[in-house]
This record gives sequence, structure tokens and C-alpha cells, in this order.
Amino acid sequence: MAFFDELGKKAKDVAGVVAEKAKDAAEIVSEKAKDAAEIVSEKAKDAADSAKISVEIMSEQREMEKNYKAIGEWFVSEYEGDVPDAVKDVLAAVNASKARIAELEAIKAAKDAEAAEEEAEIVEEEPPACPVCGAQSEGKFCPECGAPLNK
Repeated sequence: MAFFDELGKKAKDVAGVVAEKAKDAAEIVSEKAKDAAEIVSEKAKDAADSAKISVEIMSEQREMEKNYKAIGEWFVSEYEGDVPDAVKDVLAAVNASKARIAELEAIKAAKDAEAAEEEAEIVEEEPPACPVCGAQSEGKFCPECGAPLNK
């Protein structure tokens, strides 16, 4: 009996040690998971900050391009007949683009008008007439006499 009592006591001691080690391991895993979550959260915040800065940069670039455009339009209108040679090629390209845009808009308007005409020309077809009683219906069978309709 003493053997079994001693064996039971040793088993309890070992179980206690195992439980303590498991508790320590769980604490270590918990701390590591917490650290990993903080790192991921920090990386996500950094990515969000980076994206926000990128959007701000693009916004400033659009604003700068708008201001350059305003300067160019003012310059052309101010010196309309007396444009320096250095700008004449660029002004010619701008004028060519304006002409091409006007041409494309005219083509688009003509196509839109043509499509509207075609739409207006489409006449709705009348539904087929029943070969037995002459009633018109969209279905497969006549609603008046029940005869099958040929389509």
C-alpha cells in the first residue's frame, strides 16, 4: 500500500509541475501574441498614414497643375498675338488639341443624334393574333379561347 501511496504522491507532484509549466508556457504565448498584435496594429497604422500622405501629395499635385494651367491660360490671353518663339510650339499643340476635341465632340453629337433617330424609328410590333379567334396575346396560348399561339 505504501508503494501506491508513494506513487500517487509522486504523480501529484509531477502533475503540479506540469500544470505550472503549462501555465508559464501559456503566459509566454499570450505575451508573444500581444506583442505580435501590437506590431500588426502599428504596421496597419503606418500603412494608413502612408496612404493618407499619398492622397495629400496627389491633391497638392492636382492643385499645382491647376495653377500652372491658369498661368498658361492667362499668358496666352495676355500675349495673344505676341507669343514668344519658345512657347509657339506648345501653343500650336494646345490649339491642335482644342480643334481635335471640337471635331470629336461633333462626331459624338452626330452619333447620338443618329442613335436617337434609330430609336424613334423602331416601331413596336403588335402581339401575334390567335389563329382561332383573332385575339392578340404575348403568351403561348390565347387568353380568350386557349388555342396555342404560333410565334
